[in-house]
Amino acid sequence: MQAKDSNPPDGGYGWVVVVSAFMVMGLTVAVLKTFGLFFVEIQQHFDELASTTSWITSVTIAIFHLGAPVASSLCVQYTHRTVVITGGLLAFSGMALGFLGLNMVWMYATTGFLQGLGISFSWTPAISIVSHYFSKKRALANAIASAGECAFAFTFGPFFQWLISQYGWKGALLIIGGIQLNICVCGALMRPLARGCLGDSHCKTATPPDNSASRRDKADKSPIMHKTFNWMLVRRPEFVLYAIFGILAAMSFFVPPLFLVPLSYSLGIDESWTASLLSILAMVDFGGRLLCGWYANLHVTKTIHLLAMTITLISTSLMLLPLANNYLSLAIFTGFYGFFFGTTVAIHITALADVVGMPEFDSALGLFMLIRSSGGFVGPPLAGLIVDMAGDYRAGFYMAGATLVLSAGFLVTLDRLQQRKKRGSKIRTKPEKSTLPYPSLYLLKHQ
Repeated sequence: MQAKDSNPPDGGYGWVVVVSAFMVMGLTVAVLKTFGLFFVEIQQHFDELASTTSWITSVTIAIFHLGAPVASSLCVQYTHRTVVITGGLLAFSGMALGFLGLNMVWMYATTGFLQGLGISFSWTPAISIVSHYFSKKRALANAIASAGECAFAFTFGPFFQWLISQYGWKGALLIIGGIQLNICVCGALMRPLARGCLGDSHCKTATPPDNSASRRDKADKSPIMHKTFNWMLVRRPEFVLYAIFGILAAMSFFVPPLFLVPLSYSLGIDESWTASLLSILAMVDFGGRLLCGWYANLHVTKTIHLLAMTITLISTSLMLLPLANNYLSLAIFTGFYGFFFGTTVAIHITALADVVGMPEFDSALGLFMLIRSSGGFVGPPLAGLIVDMAGDYRAGFYMAGATLVLSAGFLVTLDRLQQRKKRGSKIRTKPEKSTLPYPSLYLLKHQ
């Protein structure tokens, strides 16, 4: 039904959009994921606690999520292209101003607030327009696009470490901000879909001059042009359950990359080897996304079932990761975590589209990110507080794993709700189909 409603091209120029989104993911989320390399540097520079320093990442994550409905609304009013370009300029401003490094509050406002808003205005429309361009291949397209963050993170780990060693953490921020200006180029390539777009490369651009009803019908079928932002999705039980899952997942997802570097330092691992952990994390993350996207595209397993499975595997790997006591064991457990994290990220947006349907996807994505922001805002500081109390970075990983186990329970509840509604629908339609199974009986009844 979704494909019928939106008539996405499912190819053609859509692959250019996927490549552009791939780049945007790398220039936004990959930077956020590797920001742990700056954690110790900033903490030592300002002589602050881990919980205080972690608020920089917390603010970035929170604004990333809080800005999502704003970004979605702007996409409704203008175009995805315009919002992405705006996001690129904001991301650059956050890093460039963070270069000044006046005090911790200044870091919250620049590399926290502005950078988070830039990521939100870039990431949200980029992932949204990919979903509009694809239907049958949506899972694969989203997986390829999202893989950009780990492909870039693979090189960003050692590259950022080199920048810090050569130019200091302040100079590194300025250079990274300049690199993020390429988001604007990627946004310019995100051509809006034409109204009434059909097939791989054929779009109906002409409108019958004397048929206003036909013009209205064409506008209604536009894949990306909607009239209003639907806030009433919060009344749908399926969306609420998925949003709660998102809150708990966000509390956990940003904790391991933040504390992986400090944990390795506490184990006495050299800085150069520590940077390679982030590259390993990115490499297996990349493989997990592509493999899971390919598998989901086969439609063998229901997306919600696959997501619950990957979440369970992530939580298991996080519980095992603190058992590492040297570089080799830490690299192995990091690899397991990164792979299963990649499989989850590859399909969680596709699962959201399945839950709400494509006509409401833009609104759902914005609301989902907004609601999920509470988890991203609370997660890192809570983990930092637990680490400060325990005096051990391992405690943060245990907290993240336990929270993910809880989030999987809401996915199971959502699946049961959907199955119950599906069975109820079948029961209501069954008497209608079974009362007069033969056409001859129908004719006799109405003679």
